[in-house]
Amino acid sequence: MIVAVIPARFGSTRFPGKPLVSICGLPMIQHVYERVAQAPGVDRVVVATDDDRILEVVRGFGGDVLLTSPCCPSGTDRVAEVAKVLDARAFINVQGDEPLIHPQAVSLVAQALKEGEEMVTLKTPIESQEELKSPHVVKVVTDGEGYALYFSRAPIPYPRGGWGNVDLKGYFKHVGVYGYTRETLLNLASWPPSFLETLEGLEQLRALERGIKIRVLETGYRAIGVDVPQDVARVEAILKGEER
Repeated sequence: MIVAVIPARFGSTRFPGKPLVSICGLPMIQHVYERVAQAPGVDRVVVATDDDRILEVVRGFGGDVLLTSPCCPSGTDRVAEVAKVLDARAFINVQGDEPLIHPQAVSLVAQALKEGEEMVTLKTPIESQEELKSPHVVKVVTDGEGYALYFSRAPIPYPRGGWGNVDLKGYFKHVGVYGYTRETLLNLASWPPSFLETLEGLEQLRALERGIKIRVLETGYRAIGVDVPQDVARVEAILKGEER
C-alpha cells in the first residue's frame, strides 16, 4: 500500500491557520486532499495535523486525518509519525499549501515507489535567469540515470563561460513532493540534521549525505504554493481559469 500524507500545521509564522483559509469557497486543505486523492497509484490519503480545528474540518468533508505531535520540527517528521502507526510499504509527502498540485505529479512518485525506488522526488525545467539565481528556488542536478547528485539554493551547475549567454536547457528546479519506503522515511526522521542540510536549509541533503539514492523525475507541474495571504488571490484566479 502507498499512502500519501499531507502535513498540515496550524501555527505558520507568516500565515497562521493557513490550511483552513478559504479558496474559492473551500478550505485550502480540501483542495489539496481532493487533488491528491485523484492520483493513480495512491491507495490512501491522510492529513497529518497538530490541531483539532484542522482535524474537524477534514473530517467534515469526509477526509482521512490523524492527529500528530505539535512538536514535530518538519513535515517529514510529521509524515514519519503517520508511518509509525500505519502499515504501508511506502509514503508520499505532499505539502499542504499547494492547492494546485497535479494528481499526475503525485502519481509519478507512486509509480517509481512501486518499481522499487527507496526515495523519489520531482524536478521541472527552470524558465528564467531570475529563477536560476534566486536562493528561494532550489536547484537540482542529477546523474545519467536520473538520481540526485546535489540540491542547492545556489545556481548549479555553474557555467564556466559566465551567465551572459547561458542556455537554460538542462537547468532544473526541485519540486518538493517526496516519496519514501517506510524504512527510509523512519531512518531519515531518526537521524540528526546533517552538515549540508543545516548549511543550505534543505532536509533532502540529509538523505544524500547518508548515501540514500534519490530518484528525480521530471514533471510539468510547477509548484505554486500559498505562503502568505497575498498568494490566495493568485491561486483563486488560476482555479477559476481551470473551471472555464
